[in-house]
Amino acid sequence: MKRREFLVGAALLAGTMARGRAADIPAPSPDGLARITAYFDNEVGSGRLPGAVILVQQHGKPVYLKTFGVRDVRTGLAMTPDTIFAIHSMTKPITCLGAMMLIDEGKLALADPASKYISLFADTKVGLEVTKPDGKLELDLVPPVRPVNIEDLLRHTSGISYDYIGGKWVEQAYKAANIFEGQFNNREFADRIAKLPLARQPGTLWRYGHSTDVLGAIIEVISGQTLYEFLKQRILDPLGMSSTKFALATEDELARMARPLPNDFILLAAERDRLDHPEWQSGGGGLLSTITDYQRFSQMLLNGGEFEGKRFLSPAAFKAMTTDHIGPGSGVGRDYFYFPGDGFGYGYGLAVRTDPGNAKPPPPGSIGELKWDSGSGTYFGVDPKLDMVYLMMQQTQNERSRITPAFRELVYDTFPPELRRP
Repeated sequence: MKRREFLVGAALLAGTMARGRAADIPAPSPDGLARITAYFDNEVGSGRLPGAVILVQQHGKPVYLKTFGVRDVRTGLAMTPDTIFAIHSMTKPITCLGAMMLIDEGKLALADPASKYISLFADTKVGLEVTKPDGKLELDLVPPVRPVNIEDLLRHTSGISYDYIGGKWVEQAYKAANIFEGQFNNREFADRIAKLPLARQPGTLWRYGHSTDVLGAIIEVISGQTLYEFLKQRILDPLGMSSTKFALATEDELARMARPLPNDFILLAAERDRLDHPEWQSGGGGLLSTITDYQRFSQMLLNGGEFEGKRFLSPAAFKAMTTDHIGPGSGVGRDYFYFPGDGFGYGYGLAVRTDPGNAKPPPPGSIGELKWDSGSGTYFGVDPKLDMVYLMMQQTQNERSRITPAFRELVYDTFPPELRRP
């Protein structure tokens, strides 16, 4: 067993043991929790944030749940625990759980080529930018050294990119393909992605992209259901996540929706794109949810794949999902935009803390911690060592890069110094 896998496995085991001795784990300090309140009061009061909902849960029970500001500055409606947020990339861990359930049942395999389910991937080429003798840069298309497989889609090593990540040719290729044109479902979108060149050879680089969207289409092929039907039947309803869906249907739901500030142009554009494509159930970024819904998903992860007596993944599948698969010995490089961050590896849909990292002092947290966040400012963390989940729901692209690390720091500062960092 690799050392990093052992460390993560040991931390998860330690978290399980910790739940049996909850009294030995200190609770967050009242003064520390008050600092969280003061921070978000200031963010809202200064006008940098319309509102937020913050939850810290330990031993399966909330120790801190507060709402700040308003859902929407246009209406002035107060933020509430049942406010609905566009969670963007926090959709990915849910979709990946669905895929892992199919793997657990023998209906899907990590080594399966994507082309087994989306046939156009059999012809996908890799883009290679080369300098010609006259000095001009051109794009050559070369065959992949091996097919894109399910593991690549789960761990973002497929070579499938987002249009805003990578070289200029990636941006140009995506723009020319106009992949968001008209109406399209998951299968049609996966076909459009399959026609684009891969940005790197499969299995060689962690790069964020539409991999999880393709995975959502594959879930549909295998299950014979839409992605939402599958997730609702297998994950959302069993977990009691009744407000988590791809599109809102009722006036009550629409009134509960949080919106960014009027000057948050990137997030407002993303909102328009989502509303323009209600038929697209994006497994990589399309879900809407509440903090009370997502804490149930988070608690299931903290419980090792089980929630309220129902097991969602076998222990072996859960360990596979929450183990680093891109660390030393994997042959995978890390892109310039490496969103798991310092000290974190990546499992199947989740960042997993493997080491203290390079920063001095190291980022707060614990070995074995799981996390992910989103472009809309939402964030969740699962800490087995402290038997804790913590979540932040907000809608801001402008401020997320500043607020997210501050939030993590504030949460861990509620504990004694020896528990704040790995």
